Amino acid sequence: MPDVTNAPVRVAACQLTIQIAEPEANRAAAAAAIAAAVGRGAQIVVLPELTPSGYVFSGAQEARSLSEPACGPTARQWADLARVHGIVVIGGFAELGDDGKVYNSALLADRSGVRAVYRKAHLWDAEADCFIPGDRPPPVVETEFGRISMMICYDVEFPEWVRLPALAGADLLAVPTNWPSEPSPAGERSILTVNVQAAAFANRMFIAAACRCGTERGVRWVGGSIITGHDGYPLAGPASMTGEAGEAASEILIADCDLSLARNKATGPRNDSHADRRPELY
Repeated sequence: MPDVTNAPVRVAACQLTIQIAEPEANRAAAAAAIAAAVGRGAQIVVLPELTPSGYVFSGAQEARSLSEPACGPTARQWADLARVHGIVVIGGFAELGDDGKVYNSALLADRSGVRAVYRKAHLWDAEADCFIPGDRPPPVVETEFGRISMMICYDVEFPEWVRLPALAGADLLAVPTNWPSEPSPAGERSILTVNVQAAAFANRMFIAAACRCGTERGVRWVGGSIITGHDGYPLAGPASMTGEAGEAASEILIADCDLSLARNKATGPRNDSHADRRPELY
């Protein structure tokens, strides 16, 4: 089991501009972002949801045409980069499963290769026309930098789902996401980034969410990528967000995270966010 005591880990959340149906260009953008993050000392790099394919599909046929197996070119690229740089890479892709079904998935790769693939369980809006929902909980992967879990975008809005990896011992939750821009009251930032902070606070767990930016088939993106501490406060970000000033911009957030803090759930001398739970009442 990795010893993360007194060993801060440098985490990067990469907010990228992604083009629909341009997988080679998108993989190149992801590789460049990984290289830039490594150049700034990153050991764990998180990329957006559906990085190689884009998001706003014309329908199920296009989503299928842009899907790839979990051993496909994206997995190979990210695993190779993880091996070369000695890092962990987490990012989202459209997965063509061995069962012939298409999933909105994320993978985690380290220097040894692809360690885990997660399939999004909670599908948002038209995603249900293109993908089959996953039916397994988020994995918690023991890496040389700590215990890392992952889920995708809308998943993180379900407290019961986020609690699962927290109870399973995750130090860091990586969240590849594509947050479509929605109106927010004047002076307020997106509730989606606030929700990530609340999830980190409720579970005493670090969270790194990587969104995207730009406009795709008329859809603008929130941006707002964020890395939070175990106390819910931002360590980096939120990154630039869509608002009155215009579109969110590409950005790489970097934060040094003492993941050992996530293994202590005490919130005071007499309270503990896990030990104080009373699930028999829920």
